[in-house]
Amino acid sequence: MIRYSLTCDNAHEFEGWFSESADFDRQVASGFLTCPVCNSGAISKLLMAPSVSTARKKDELQTLAMDAARKQALVKLKEAVDAIKANAEDVGTKFPEEARKIHYGEADARGIIGKATPDEAQALVEEGIEIAAIPVLPDDIN
Repeated sequence: MIRYSLTCDNAHEFEGWFSESADFDRQVASGFLTCPVCNSGAISKLLMAPSVSTARKKDELQTLAMDAARKQALVKLKEAVDAIKANAEDVGTKFPEEARKIHYGEADARGIIGKATPDEAQALVEEGIEIAAIPVLPDDIN
């Protein structure tokens, strides 16, 4: 996971976690990444100093970087993501097709999760189909 310090065009600062560098670019381009304070889609990375650590110091650095409140917030977010996944049908790469069927009444309404490319997701949004990205979180949050 890569953590970026981010800012919007209204100077609100926040963090974002991404599985790879290209995920940030894709989420900004598709409009999925917005400021949690003002909902602005004009997001950019803040300059950050690189953090180089040995495996031995990894746990120590994580403890320093994540205070109790942030850790608790991540735990709650992971619980919410797990609840969404437990109460939805995983349709995999057929997500765009299934979302359209549900939206247009061709399939029974139900909660679904799956995968869509940024272009597919943007097309769904442009059709008026409400979708939301589910964050990918590390498994070791507890």
